[in-house]
Amino acid sequence: MPHITIQMYPGRDDATKKRLADAILETASKELARGKEHFSVSVVDVPQDEWKEKVYDKVKEDDNTIIQPGYEM
Repeated sequence: MPHITIQMYPGRDDATKKRLADAILETASKELARGKEHFSVSVVDVPQDEWKEKVYDKVKEDDNTIIQPGYEM
């Protein structure tokens, strides 16, 4: 049962977040050949001043990160 977490800066409205979650769910369902009912998706707003500590540093050190950030902090 995959769970997908999207972390991003605050500022998008709920409708935008829902469209993003739906699009990612559609792709994940297709690529993994599983029904959409097998997935869950969350969107987490991370303030810009907390991004490096809460997201960037963890992603850079995580061997499971498939696509590394293309930016430096």
